Amino acid sequence: MVCALGAAVCFGTATVLQAIAARAAAARGRGGDAALLLRALRQWRYLAGLALDGLGFLLQIAALRSVPIYAVGAALAASLAVTAVAASRLLRTRLSGVEWAAVGVVCAGLAMLGLASGTEGEESGPAGLDWAMLATAAGVLLLGALAGRLTGRARALLLGLGAGFGFGVVEVSVRLIDSLDPYDLLRDPAAYALLLGGGAAFLLLTSALQRGSVTTSTAGMVIGETVGPALIGVVWLGDRTREGLAWLAVLGFAVAVAGALALARFGEAPEPATGEA
Repeated sequence: MVCALGAAVCFGTATVLQAIAARAAAARGRGGDAALLLRALRQWRYLAGLALDGLGFLLQIAALRSVPIYAVGAALAASLAVTAVAASRLLRTRLSGVEWAAVGVVCAGLAMLGLASGTEGEESGPAGLDWAMLATAAGVLLLGALAGRLTGRARALLLGLGAGFGFGVVEVSVRLIDSLDPYDLLRDPAAYALLLGGGAAFLLLTSALQRGSVTTSTAGMVIGETVGPALIGVVWLGDRTREGLAWLAVLGFAVAVAGALALARFGEAPEPATGEA
């Protein structure tokens, strides 16, 4: 659980650091996305954010190999609480009383999950689950193409859900990979599902945040990356809770996800309250 919480801290902090660097780069000159990215890459905050993203991904993998998927998914959704707190300090963004309460709710939910979570399940799931994950990852790309034909909140919600499904594929696929031997990985459908699902999720989420409502798309992503993978972990992969604490795990999961949804506007760090980069 410590690794899952560490991943949440890394992802949440990286969002704010990259936002600061991107806005500073935009203030220094005009140009397209490529020019903006090159200017951002010259700033230590952006590079630090990328390093934190990489560290967070490694911690996520370590967490998925040791604790149930439902606990990891809820912890990753909690990165929105980290972003909210970091934005309030570094970007001087004003959090409302409801948002501060939501941060507390997320922490309470994670505390309940930490108390109730058992060990990682040892089951490999039904035959063909790895191929099903690969098919789902391909379906995420199709969902993105379909969402591109829509407009408004429906487009943002569908893109966010698709991104969440893609991240969910990553969570499940990590558990399905039995061997890290390169020869075995080349023959493992779960490895390809992980790469395709992660890439598709990144593309859809980027599109959603650029062209739609941040709140709507992030809410869709939180739902997509938590509920489905958690059910797969419990039903097919043997994830369990501590004896007699199933009710506490369910309550903690629901509370943590609900708190994250209340902080959905922090899916992309908001503008500073003072208007400064």
